[in-house]
Amino acid sequence: MAAGVVAADQFSKRWAVDRLSRGPIAIVGSIRLALTRNTGGAFGLGSGVVPVVVLAVIALVVIVFVVGRSVDRAATAVALGLVLGGAVGNLADRLFRSPGFGRGSVVDFVDFRFWPVFNVADAAITCGCVLLVLISFGRSRREP
Repeated sequence: MAAGVVAADQFSKRWAVDRLSRGPIAIVGSIRLALTRNTGGAFGLGSGVVPVVVLAVIALVVIVFVVGRSVDRAATAVALGLVLGGAVGNLADRLFRSPGFGRGSVVDFVDFRFWPVFNVADAAITCGCVLLVLISFGRSRREP
């Protein structure tokens, strides 16, 4: 799961940089594809502390990987795979995109105009977290 998310994320970002550098593409209504670069964390928070964001994401990747190895439910494994893949996809941008190693910006391009611009990795992280919450609620309802 995680490898598929990373591949889809990096492929879509490459396409976005190549195609959207010429301008945004209108999809429907207020939805468009528009190239932006995020130097911060989620929703652009922490834009002045990219090295701290990189270290936090590396820690998250390690934690999710370790926890994921002991998971016994398929749904939990899928959720953690989505989170891990999204985190690695955005981490790759931070490590390898300009302006340099560990200082790169994340490519975002899905723009609803009423929500921060995001990418495939962000969507995977969000879906994985929502799935983990739903799994948690399901477990708590069954336990006394």
